[in-house]
Amino acid sequence: MKNVLVAGTFVIASALAAQTASAAEYYVVRDATTKKCTVVDTKPTTTTTTVVDNGMFKTKTEAETGMKTMKVCTN
Repeated sequence: MKNVLVAGTFVIASALAAQTASAAEYYVVRDATTKKCTVVDTKPTTTTTTVVDNGMFKTKTEAETGMKTMKVCTN
């Protein structure tokens, strides 16, 4: 019984870790003072940076590629 309980706990912990990893989001943000765009992994909560266009992506590579096509980031 103890082994089943330990195995069940392991399965649940693994599932939660996988869900967290797959829910990663990346944002293209623009700093208001420097006017530079960057990729971040958390949605900005300050007023000094704003999300550019629909700057939410599933991977960092997608965000970096998307940033190159955003007009406000290429100026």
